[in-house]
Amino acid sequence: MQTPPPLRIRISWPAGHLTASLDDTPTSQALARALPLVSTARTWGEEVYFDTGVSVSRETGTREVVEPGTVAFWTDGDTLALPYGPTPISQGDECRLASPCNVLGRLDGDPGLLTTVRDGHPVRVELLDA
Repeated sequence: MQTPPPLRIRISWPAGHLTASLDDTPTSQALARALPLVSTARTWGEEVYFDTGVSVSRETGTREVVEPGTVAFWTDGDTLALPYGPTPISQGDECRLASPCNVLGRLDGDPGLLTTVRDGHPVRVELLDA
């Protein structure tokens, strides 16, 4: 059986954009059905997060400590979380999320571009054609 190609999304804000490849998970599918969406960026240490309007349950394999550039879904707040460095609760240089999150995939390219996102910036998320 052939595996479906990864979902690809574009995340845009006033100073730039990144694309991401998402694994085929129930949360990724729910997010894809809600796209395109426009939200308001929030920052927490070196993490950008924003409301999606999507409500899902925690999946098996949730993680609290992830690599920079991980695309995570914080089920406690219905938000997409994009860590690129330490947060206020990190130990050392790790990317520690507020609580265990569903891991959806990875940003393509340099997650350091997220440093140009400011609290309150509009953020747009859309599906890219396969």
